Amino acid sequence: MEGCEAARRAPVLLILCVFAAVGVVAQNGNSSVVNIGALYTFNSYIGKSLGPAISAAVEDVNSDSTVLKDTKINLVLQDTNCSGFVGTVEALQIVGKQVVAAIGPQSSGIAHVISHVVNELHVPLVSFATDPTLSSLQYPYFIRGVTNDLYQMQAIADLVEYFEWREVIAIFVDDDNGRSGISVLGDALSKKRAKISYKAAFTPGAPRSDIDNLLVEVNLMESRVYVVHVNPDTGLDIFAVAKRLGMMSKSYVWIATDWLPCVLDSKETIDPQTADILQGVLALRHHTPDSDFKTRFSSRWGKIKNKGYPKFNSYALYAYDSVWLVARALDAFFRAGGNISFSDDPKLRDTKESSLHLTSLQIFDQGPKLLQLLTSSNFTGLSGQVQFDSDKNLVRPAYDVLNIGGTGIRRIGYWSNHSGLSVIPPEKLYAERANNSDQRLYSVLWPGETTVKPRGWVFPNNGKPLQIAVPYRITYPDVVTKDKGPLGARGYCIDVFEAAVDLLPYAVPHQYIMYGDGKRNPSFGNLVSDVAQNKYDAAVGDVTITTNRTRIVDFTQPFMESGLVVLAPVKQVKSKPWSFLMPFTWQMWGVTGIFFLFVGTVVWILEHRTNTEFRGPPRQQIMTVFWFSFSTMFFAHRENTVSTLGRLVLILWLFVVLIINSSYTASLTSILTVQQLSSRVQGIDSLISSSDPIGIQDGSFAYNYLVNELNIAESRIRVMKSHDDYVRYLQKGPNEGGVAAIVDELPYVELFLASTKCQFSIVGREFTKSGWGFAFQRDSPLAIDLSTAILQLSENGELQRIHDKWLSKDTCSVQTNPIEDNRLSLKSFWGLFLICGVACFIALVVFFCRVCLQFSRYSSEVVQQNIEAAEPARPSRRILPTTSFKNLIDFVDKKETEIKELFRKNSGDSKRHPGQVCDGQGS
Repeated sequence: MEGCEAARRAPVLLILCVFAAVGVVAQNGNSSVVNIGALYTFNSYIGKSLGPAISAAVEDVNSDSTVLKDTKINLVLQDTNCSGFVGTVEALQIVGKQVVAAIGPQSSGIAHVISHVVNELHVPLVSFATDPTLSSLQYPYFIRGVTNDLYQMQAIADLVEYFEWREVIAIFVDDDNGRSGISVLGDALSKKRAKISYKAAFTPGAPRSDIDNLLVEVNLMESRVYVVHVNPDTGLDIFAVAKRLGMMSKSYVWIATDWLPCVLDSKETIDPQTADILQGVLALRHHTPDSDFKTRFSSRWGKIKNKGYPKFNSYALYAYDSVWLVARALDAFFRAGGNISFSDDPKLRDTKESSLHLTSLQIFDQGPKLLQLLTSSNFTGLSGQVQFDSDKNLVRPAYDVLNIGGTGIRRIGYWSNHSGLSVIPPEKLYAERANNSDQRLYSVLWPGETTVKPRGWVFPNNGKPLQIAVPYRITYPDVVTKDKGPLGARGYCIDVFEAAVDLLPYAVPHQYIMYGDGKRNPSFGNLVSDVAQNKYDAAVGDVTITTNRTRIVDFTQPFMESGLVVLAPVKQVKSKPWSFLMPFTWQMWGVTGIFFLFVGTVVWILEHRTNTEFRGPPRQQIMTVFWFSFSTMFFAHRENTVSTLGRLVLILWLFVVLIINSSYTASLTSILTVQQLSSRVQGIDSLISSSDPIGIQDGSFAYNYLVNELNIAESRIRVMKSHDDYVRYLQKGPNEGGVAAIVDELPYVELFLASTKCQFSIVGREFTKSGWGFAFQRDSPLAIDLSTAILQLSENGELQRIHDKWLSKDTCSVQTNPIEDNRLSLKSFWGLFLICGVACFIALVVFFCRVCLQFSRYSSEVVQQNIEAAEPARPSRRILPTTSFKNLIDFVDKKETEIKELFRKNSGDSKRHPGQVCDGQGS
């Protein structure tokens, strides 16, 4: 921030001529005094803090035996004044006195000019100019001894984002520092999706009348957030005028850059008149960590001579540190054996303009070395850590966020480029190496003595209502169209918008402007683009919210759900002689028949050995299996099951049959009693795969969706411009110059079906999901407020009432219901079949395991009988058991009662002749 800005830059050659005439050699190589220049505006808020601080620092350096032990600093002062070119010349004179370094100036304009000179003479310049365009790339010998305004503007952008504002008005002095700072602010805001809606500039030293006219102009605009980036010496005039114009009341927001704390910190107390005009203002001040060093300096300030104010601002701390920065660099330079010397500039040596004495200008030979030592310095001073980054800016930039209220200043938080907004001091976060994830500030007292955050915008007071574009529809006028009434438009969308506006806590003056020629529907894509290009403030109508449109405008909450559907001609499906087969698919019929036979066979196997009803000649048994299998369909089987496994399988199967019978009955009833409609188009998929023409509504986004998203050839698209076109093209069909189907949004299709008495129908399902919303320019606060109002309309039932008023017609309950879609398939029953199949498998495994055990025992007993009947003369020959598959089949075919009887008989014989058995085994 600058105390006084000079006017335009002067040609460098002329400047060189001036201080060549006044240049003197300050020292030679063996002198014990080194010249350091100090240039600033003496009579300014910043200058009156800089001067005493610089003098105090020089005094401390010269009295400190540990720094520059054999060398003293000679301070060469120069007042830059506030007089444009003359002030610049006066500031440049100091360089002609062979100084090894210069401190200052505070003016960006003077800093720009003098930086060219110090680059030529290799004299480092430690400046207090905050202009972000003063780059180390362009000016290698320029070192910024104060925080760059680049970071201050980033802090303001974070404040705007924190309080959820989207537009600000910048009020600034039209000079180098003002223009550059506001330009950087615009870049910082754009990263936060905010912007500067208007740049209100006034000339340096402008009279109060100009400021008055400027504030009257900005007060007529929409934004109520003002960023004031001016000079400390004239900045209070802006707030005095704003107070008189009533701009320091509720709904206004004022953010001042660091110039305001410079003014207030320089005073012992804030006088009541100044406090009155600054109530609720936010301001940024350079953050300097608290320390014992800083406390001692504050106590010492009252004893410093020639101080302009009883207190000092932050620039005094940076000035003190700048002197010590140069002193430490010179100390390192001399300790390394360096000597100061100057030489003639070869560019000026041969000049013929000797009368201007240009040959007296000399280059500081050790300038590059001293510059390197300055930029590599790292120490802790009054302002905190003094260290520079690669751009020669101070590291760890930070600001105090201040709120002016009552008769004092209250700090509500901090900002740093490391942690953003926080209530924790930046140095503490640096020490803990922690990032601040919670962006937070303490409460703010806003203008008008309120703690409620201002909305940040109002409708302009320039008498211009909101310009709202309304689509001039030809089809479906109940949605929205032109009207001869006072509003100029009517329809469902207009009623919803008016109802939502009535719920807002503020008035919204608006004017409807019909968009379109009234001969055909307008292009909604063009309508949205015109809103994005600021031709209209908003668009109210049946504007579909799509991804591409949300990239250029802001939409409200959808007030109507919508989506694309396929509309096609349909015909009634009549019953056929074979309709009784329709409930199941052929796969279902096949699997069901196979399971009937499979379950019947399993039950026969399980019952054959124990149940006489499942025995008999082979032919009779085959017939029994078939009869039993299919009779279970009607629960008409007369055979009883006696085995446990057979009953278990039958119970599960009868449950499956019950489910299948019930489903079949319900499906067949539906097919025979409910009216069925069919269409050659089954949905969007069949429409894509065909080559038939497709109709769309004129102006609809469906054209781009079909062509770009579904890759349908443009040659297939037919535009429907009226309701009659819908009917005519659908009735003709694709073979007679019509269309196979029309793709349109569901609300339109429902209105069309009601008006045609359901001659057509929706086929397939809704294949996109979207909605209708009101479109506003990007970052418009109205979009957010109206979204809240639309939700209120939905909650209190008003939205449905408006819908019923305009769009509730006799709807068509009959839609296409393809029989194929209603047929029961295997996927609906595979779980039942799986359970039944597993149960049958387990039953068969258990059954065969038991049969195998019985057969093993049976075979053993038969062998034993053969051994007993063998000849006694051949006792040593062992008779092995012989089995075959035929024996196993014969065994399975036997009744289980016969097998059990045989086992009992053999067991009884063994008990009656135990000795014979032993003799036989021992022989």
